[in-house]
Parts: sequence; structure tokens; C-alpha cells
Amino acid sequence: MPVRNSPTARQLRLGAELRKLRERAGLTSTEAGRLLGTNQAQISNIEASRYGVSAERLRALARNYSCSDEALVTALIDMAGERKRGWWEEYREILPAGLLDLAELEHHAVALRASYVAHLPGLLQTAEHCREIFRQVVPPLCPPEVEHRVSHRIKRQAVLYRERPTPYTAIVHEAALRMRFGGPAVARAQLRHILGMSEREHIKVLVIPFDAGAFPGSGQSTLFAVGPVPQLDTVHVDREHGSELVDAAAQLDRYRMVLDRMESVALGEERSRDVILGIVRGLEGR
Repeated sequence: MPVRNSPTARQLRLGAELRKLRERAGLTSTEAGRLLGTNQAQISNIEASRYGVSAERLRALARNYSCSDEALVTALIDMAGERKRGWWEEYREILPAGLLDLAELEHHAVALRASYVAHLPGLLQTAEHCREIFRQVVPPLCPPEVEHRVSHRIKRQAVLYRERPTPYTAIVHEAALRMRFGGPAVARAQLRHILGMSEREHIKVLVIPFDAGAFPGSGQSTLFAVGPVPQLDTVHVDREHGSELVDAAAQLDRYRMVLDRMESVALGEERSRDVILGIVRGLEGR
């Protein structure tokens, strides 16, 4: 099997999950290799995602590690069986790796939950709106780089339009809705787009109004990608210096609670749409 020089975030996650199973079983990589009929180097390479692993071998590893969680094993086999790389690979030499990891994460998620305070959800942005955002990147991007990022962001939105669209919940603070990126006309078109998308059955847009006061999670944008089993959930945290993927069990529990709290202080879907429509009407004629 050929060695991978640049495993994807999803391939790295598979290796990490196999390592967790081995460590929970109290086995060293040497012991695991012996049980599998191979050596320590093979186990280390599988866990580092330098080598792929067949479904047969993965089931053998699960048996050796006394893992009886069939749903988890099946999900790991599905991850291991993916050979074809996604559309985002065309951007590998063009955009930062973190943006490719985000697209891959969204593509495979069973459901998506996101929270935004200063920006609007990337999956609900118009091309004009996100183009204006990328023009503000520091250090500045040249025009071709801006357009590459815009096209990548728009292509990410395919998860909301495919035959079996991914359920998506976006929690948005009123402050983000009132930002006028690109001027009133662009802002008005952007908000109308969000209104239209919020009418789709699989999309919920919940607004946290100014008068909601303090709430957890106000300091960053967060995307919670729900996996086929809870152990494979992943959080994407967007920071000024770059993005970070979080998958430790305790951290996942914390982000679940934060998003639950944010949803609890947000308005319901209908009242959220009323807030957005009110802002749109305030922009009419400008």
C-alpha cells in the first residue's frame, strides 16, 4: 500500500481513533502488531495515517482491542474505505490546508451546528458578501486569491443543496446581521438570501438579539460537525490566526453544552426571521 505524504484531516482522525481504541485496551503498538500478525511499525504507520487500512484489518483490530461498539466500527470502516478525494483537493496548492479540512469536515457530517457573533455563516453567505470579507484579510490577498477563496466558500455550500442535504442550525447574533459588508445593497441581498434559506426544512437560523444580554460562546465562531456516532463528532473553531479541529471527548461535551445554551437564549425560528426582515426593511431605499 503506498505511503501517504499528506493525509487529510479525516484520515488523521481515523488513525487517532484507532490509537485511542488500542490505548483503552492497554496494548502497546508492538503487542497490537503481534496480535494482527504484523509488527510495531505497521501499527504506528496506520495510526499516523501514513498507511491505509482495509475493512478486514480494521475489524481484526477492533476485535483485538475488545471494541464491541458496532456502530463505531462501521463508521470507522466507512472512513477507511474512502479512496476518492473530494472537490476541495483542487485547492490544495492554492488555499491554506485548514480551509480544505473544513470543506471535508462539512461534506461528511451527518448534521451541522454553528454559532456566529461578528460574521454571518459561511454556508449562507452570498458571493458578494464573502468577497468583501476576504478583501479585509490581513495581510491583504491579491485579487486572484480573493476569488479562489470565494469560489471555495460557495462550493462548500453544496452540502445544503444536494439530494440529501445536511441538516444545518446556525445561531447568529444580531450584531452580525447589522454589519453592512459591501454597503446597504450587498447587505440587503445577503439578508434576503438568509431569509430564503431559513425557509428550507433542513435549515434553522436562530437569532440572539441584543437584549439577550450575556451568553456563553460569544468570543468565537464555532462549527460543530455531527459524526455518524458521537465519538466521531468534531468541532471547527475559527480564530484570527487560523482554524483548529477539536475532537477530545471532554471538549466535545463542553461545546455541545455551549451551543445548547446559545440556542436557549436565541429567538425561535419565526421570531428570528422577523428580526432579519426588520433589518432588511431598515435598509430599503438606502
